[in-house]
Amino acid sequence: MRGAPVLAPRFLFSGKLNGMPDAIDRYVLSRYSKLLHGNFDGMMTDPERERFLRDLVEDARTITDDELGELLAADWRPRITAAWLIGVDRRTAWRGRIRELFLESGLVFAGQGYCFALARFGTIADAEILVSYLDHYLARPDLRYDQEWALAALHHIDTDLTTAYTSRYLRPGGLWESWSAKNSTDLPFHKMYFAMLCSHVQRAVHAADVRR
Repeated sequence: MRGAPVLAPRFLFSGKLNGMPDAIDRYVLSRYSKLLHGNFDGMMTDPERERFLRDLVEDARTITDDELGELLAADWRPRITAAWLIGVDRRTAWRGRIRELFLESGLVFAGQGYCFALARFGTIADAEILVSYLDHYLARPDLRYDQEWALAALHHIDTDLTTAYTSRYLRPGGLWESWSAKNSTDLPFHKMYFAMLCSHVQRAVHAADVRR
């Protein structure tokens, strides 16, 4: 079951990670709140955001698989951070683990990162993971998890691949209509916002490639 997020002191992070304070210090503590809801877009000046994304790209390319595995085994803060790092570097070897955690949907907020990672992978396989999630969780209007993020991510893949997965949910009487009737949301804005976050990241990745 999901619980309400509680901002925990540092020692709780370390306890959950069984002695990985270095990974927490380097990858999570200064970063998770800016990745949450894509806050880095609105809470930073342009130069601050550029530095933040430059460091994110660098860490995405250097973090080890062991460190990513440990982060994904912890609470939502390390998980959302790990998922963004996986997505930035397009480490598709983690697709199966992302799918498992995403469909389980056991922790608040981490799903935002899984949606970003799947959109960055951007294949039919990733679209089908998002479809599996939406088929299940849009049928539950009593649950507000990461449905907007998932539909925005699926739309992002549709745009890149010229597919039409999203249309099945948006037709009159479809699952999105019934879910959104009980969960107020601005889907056009969310699709635009998600695409903007992905665009920020892609520009940072391109800039890092140019510097090499």
